[in-house]
Order: sequence, then C-alpha cells, then structure tokens
Amino acid sequence: MVNWLEVAFPGLVAGNYTVTSTKDKKYNCIAWAAGDLSKWWWPGPDSTAEYWPESVLREETLAAFEAAFAALDYVACDSEALESGWEKIALFANKQLFPLHAARQQADGQWTSKLGRAEDIDHRLHDLEGEAYGNIVRIMKRKRKDLPMDEKGKDS
Repeated sequence: MVNWLEVAFPGLVAGNYTVTSTKDKKYNCIAWAAGDLSKWWWPGPDSTAEYWPESVLREETLAAFEAAFAALDYVACDSEALESGWEKIALFANKQLFPLHAARQQADGQWTSKLGRAEDIDHRLHDLEGEAYGNIVRIMKRKRKDLPMDEKGKDS
C-alpha cells in the first residue's frame, strides 16, 4: 500500500515519524505551531475563515509569519537544537521565501506538525523539507510556558 505521507514527504520514508491525530479541518500547521487548535491561521483575504493576529499585516510573506510568531513572544534564533526552558518553531518556505509550513519543537526535542487538513505527526525536523514544504528558513524560540515543576524553579 502506498503511504501518501511518504510520497508527499520522501524524508519520512525511513519511518522516523508517528501519526498522532486523525484528520482535522479546523486548524492548520501555523495554528498547530502557535498552540491554537480552534481556528485556521493564514493571512489570506478572508478574515472570517482565516485567523491572523490583528497587529500583523495580512500578507503571505516570511516577514508577516515572523511577526505573527513574534506577537506570541517568539524571537529569531540560530539553532534548532533543544534548549532547556525554551520552545521553538521552524518556518518553512519555498525558494521565493513564500511561507508554506511551520513545525513546533516539543519538550523532548522531537518536532510536531499538522499537515494541512490531514493528520498531526511527530517527526525529525528536516524530514519534511522538499517539494511540498520547501526548506527551513527560520527558527524562532520563546520561553517554554509548559515547564515541568522541576524546570520552573531553575528558570524563574
């Protein structure tokens, strides 16, 4: 049987991913990375169907996507490596820097993504690079909001 995920994302062929949800049309990868499962995030022209932070220009540019995550307290950083006390997101774009996808790093260092209207998966970050989502063009981080009790004391 042909697995559509592995056809769309050849980096997943090695099997280093886990499907973690069923299909859901309510939210997309940007919303998933932002931690919002209640709406579809995109800066398109239909503000009733597509949520976008009011303080950010509704344009499909890397700068607008960076600003949307900056509105959630993310700042640009240089490394995708796990850092204690921080959560990270990765923005993917094509060669023209048109944003196509966002992934979020979990507390264990694994990455998670919502694949359009399809499933959520846990995966290695670079395994989604390619024709469908382009390449990682920006890593951003913010102080982790869901710190386990033993880490909260260290970071506060």
